[in-house]
Amino acid sequence: MTESATPTSAVPADAAADPAAAARAELERRLATARAGGGEARVQRQHAAGKLTARERVELLLDPGTFVELDALVTHRCRDFG
Repeated sequence: MTESATPTSAVPADAAADPAAAARAELERRLATARAGGGEARVQRQHAAGKLTARERVELLLDPGTFVELDALVTHRCRDFG
């Protein structure tokens, strides 16, 4: 048998008992990272330049609670924009 590539310290203690809970926790962690918009420093830089983040602009444009973001975890493969 081969050993797992994931170190045991990176796996939550309850993952073996409830793998669905571990998967939900990982999904929530990834969604929170995506919602952070590149981190606090990047958001502050946008605000210092007098700009809003994309999510802030969408919130202003639409009625409260009507926007549902799809594909929040998708990453572009294209690196040569512009």
